[in-house]
Amino acid sequence: MGNERQNSATARAAAEAIAVEALAFIASDEKLLPRFLAITGIEASEIRRAAATPGFLAGVLQFIAAHEPTLMQFAEASGHNPAAVTKAIGALPFGADNFDRSV
Repeated sequence: MGNERQNSATARAAAEAIAVEALAFIASDEKLLPRFLAITGIEASEIRRAAATPGFLAGVLQFIAAHEPTLMQFAEASGHNPAAVTKAIGALPFGADNFDRSV
């Protein structure tokens, strides 16, 4: 059970790192950022605070993954395989269907 918990923590840390890269990618794009803010209802000044809430990072990756061209652009820019980006969603709080196991 210790290995499983350690693997889960490692997967979550890796997923968080991908999500932070994705957030930076969104923030640097003049077309994506306004769309992200409109969909999430977050003000630009609130992003830092919102990033600390459970589920925010999963939402960032869900936003990226929901639009294949955006997913492919992010994958190319970051060097991450698109499948790894979508898999990372499940390792984050509120990213998996079963939140209890994703915490």
